[in-house]
Amino acid sequence: MWNRPRFDLKVRLTLRVAAISAACFAAISAYFLVTADRAAHARSDSIAAIVAKSLELQQGKIQWVAGPRSDFPNLDPVAAYVMTPGLCLAFRGPGGDMLQRFCSGAPAPASPPPQAFAAFYRSLFDPGREAARPVIVRGTKLGETVVSVDPAVQTAEAWHEAGRLMLALAIALPLLCVLVYAALARALRPTHMIRTGLERIAAGDLTTRLPPFDLAELSAIRDVFNHLAESLDNALAERSELTRRLIALQDEERRHLARELHDEFGQSLAAIRALASSARQTAAQECPSLLSECDGISRTATGMMETLRGALFRLRPPDVEELGLVASLEGLVAGWNGRSRGETRFSIRFDGAFETLPAAVSAHLYRIVQEALTNAAKHAGATRVSLELTMRTGEIALAIDDDGRSNEPAAKSGMGLLGMRERVAALRGRLSFEAGPNGGAALRVVIPLEAVDRQLLGHAA
Repeated sequence: MWNRPRFDLKVRLTLRVAAISAACFAAISAYFLVTADRAAHARSDSIAAIVAKSLELQQGKIQWVAGPRSDFPNLDPVAAYVMTPGLCLAFRGPGGDMLQRFCSGAPAPASPPPQAFAAFYRSLFDPGREAARPVIVRGTKLGETVVSVDPAVQTAEAWHEAGRLMLALAIALPLLCVLVYAALARALRPTHMIRTGLERIAAGDLTTRLPPFDLAELSAIRDVFNHLAESLDNALAERSELTRRLIALQDEERRHLARELHDEFGQSLAAIRALASSARQTAAQECPSLLSECDGISRTATGMMETLRGALFRLRPPDVEELGLVASLEGLVAGWNGRSRGETRFSIRFDGAFETLPAAVSAHLYRIVQEALTNAAKHAGATRVSLELTMRTGEIALAIDDDGRSNEPAAKSGMGLLGMRERVAALRGRLSFEAGPNGGAALRVVIPLEAVDRQLLGHAA
């Protein structure tokens, strides 16, 4: 399944805030540019109206005082008052010819606008557009005044306004991102506690609880988390108790079966061996040809007795409570070394004091080791099996490694591993079964000492 790239929530939210802020700054910049363009055209229209009115008054005065004169139009008086850098005043006659024109120069801008901005501004606002007003005297149109602004000057003014906004954006946006990221980091700090709690829950520590949070949303998550952890803890405790009772019932059934086999089947085999021995004595005197059959019956009965003895040992192990876990496991390993006749070598190592373990915990560990050794020797075909039992700070660790065939799927679905899982679950521990790094299989069992303490409290109660 394809995994999408994951981003930190603080970074993602900060980037979104930055994008929204940049969009707001862009909108404000566009508003200022549009407003500045409208103001420039309104100023040009106003100047054109003033110049036209001045020329109308000028023409009316000329006609009233001395009649028509040839020095009309005269833009000098009005130009002195309205001229600004880059502004052009002109009078266009009725035929379309420019009869008079004044343009004021503009100093070179200290920071000329970039060509990209100039092209963008010209494409949107058409700087340098003319503003014209007719000059009408006594109903006769004498011409029109034309006012325009140098496009470079208007573009430079627009860039000056936009540049101030961009400077403000360049300063404010990083500062805003830092503040937003810091605020989000502070607000989302409890998520690290939630993640740690989930990891501890996943590791099997169902006693984990989250503290109260300031945010209502995180407090709701905390309530659900604590309720879930408590429910899982109760469910696991009930499951462990049920598993313990089922295992106790299973062990009782095994002991009952062992007694039945020993009392009934064992006695029958002993009787068969006795009868075979008696028949052999009679055959030796009266019918020597039956000696081989009598010896065969005796050997078969002896073999069945050995098989029965092994089955009884597996069904009813030595009393762990009397011998202790260490002695019982050493005897188990010695028995496997004797029965394997050198085909499989079993070794065991202890690290810690196991004398104080409750009998129930010792019995579970014994059964787990017994099942693991049986799987390694009979089903994996291992030639070397090593067992290590360690009591560390806060837990008991069991490690079993072999060099046999690593049939992990079959092993994980087998009844033997299922039984081991149930016993480990009854002790609220963890079990893992993986392929070894150099072949074979590796079984790991970890039992928390807290479960051992509970067993001690249960026995004391």
